[in-house]
Amino acid sequence: MSIIGFALSMKFLSDGPGCLKGSRMLGILDRIGFLSVPLLPPQHSCLVPLADDPDSIVIPEMKISGHEVVQHLSYNETDETPINDGNSLSLFGGHQNWKQREANFKLNTTMKMQCGFMKGGGGEMEDVDIEYASKCQFVVASAIFDGYDSPHQPFNISVRSKKLFCFLMVVDEKSLELMKKNESYVKDNEGGRWIGIWRLIPFNNPPYDEPRRNGKVPKILTHRLFPQAQYSIWIDGKMKLVADPLLLLERYLWREGHTFAIASHKYHRSIYEEADGIKRRKRYARPLIDQHMKIYNYEGMKVWNPTQKTKSDVPEGAIIIREHTIMSNLFSCLWFNEVDFFTPRDQLSFGYVVYRLGSAFKFFMFPNCEFNSLFVLNKHTREHSSRVEWAKTLDEIKQRQTEMKETRGGLGLWSPYPQSLDSVQLPVVQRSPFH
Repeated sequence: MSIIGFALSMKFLSDGPGCLKGSRMLGILDRIGFLSVPLLPPQHSCLVPLADDPDSIVIPEMKISGHEVVQHLSYNETDETPINDGNSLSLFGGHQNWKQREANFKLNTTMKMQCGFMKGGGGEMEDVDIEYASKCQFVVASAIFDGYDSPHQPFNISVRSKKLFCFLMVVDEKSLELMKKNESYVKDNEGGRWIGIWRLIPFNNPPYDEPRRNGKVPKILTHRLFPQAQYSIWIDGKMKLVADPLLLLERYLWREGHTFAIASHKYHRSIYEEADGIKRRKRYARPLIDQHMKIYNYEGMKVWNPTQKTKSDVPEGAIIIREHTIMSNLFSCLWFNEVDFFTPRDQLSFGYVVYRLGSAFKFFMFPNCEFNSLFVLNKHTREHSSRVEWAKTLDEIKQRQTEMKETRGGLGLWSPYPQSLDSVQLPVVQRSPFH
């Protein structure tokens, strides 16, 4: 049978009887790019005004210039362990304190701040991958940790974009070992590891106990992990890209002069509504989510309302499109520091950092229906769960510290807040009828 005939047969299977949809064979074929339709029911989508031809896109010249306020940005790389701190380990995100956190939100012409990758804190790439990534100016990045997903091959990628972009997938040891069993896994003569178009980037000595928190490193700190990149498109590991990445840069950045683009959440507009949903779905410890939200509420974070300039305080974080400008990088550092200091639920921290920076940070939040037109959503290979997600009280976590309490992340949740939060009342959440 010819390759074309085989592909047509696979299309018949994927379009055929529903009883075939959940088969293991179709799952494998989907991951290597043979299926023409998603294996999950289609999400709400709309037409995306993409350009017609990637070959006709004119790439603008890269201008190395500072923000109107921040002209120079550098990073601390040595973690200073506080005196008498019981945790003497070097931490990937550093031993941030409340005073340092507040100082980082005060913009100056020259700024130096914590932004992950502290020496001795873990999170290391191999030399062969550092060398490969150093040549990448345009990056499509993704990550899989704890064997939670399988790589999905992008679709509708032009020859030009295949040459222009590096497709980099960051993986931990557990995920890499599972991927080695994939029939399409290969190792090249230079030691690079591949599955289809994806170059696998082993992330050695993961810096956190919690796989969800480890995944935030390549997602938010793409500019630190791949410092030579001028542009990056982040996609979650469960997503299959079905649009040409060069067309995405043109649509979401270059056409209207944006440097940071992200989709709005499908249902939630307020971080307090999102926090309520996280607690109901048991995606992190309920009392720690409440502590996180009380701090933000005390610091002035209000419930989103339609009069705000932003379409939503809650993004759909599965896609982030960035030009790595000084301000874009600064925002990503501040966002990551919040994720490192509090809960790993980055959708809660995004809106807070936008609120703190005010008009200094400009970004494009596009409709969620466009997000669903650019990707196919796939099922996770297994359900992720950790004990801390099921904790109902702080006492429960304290009594079972070795099982529940993270030792290298979320330390701000256990550090005494400078002010009393006893009088803070969280806003009443009006739950969406759709979620």
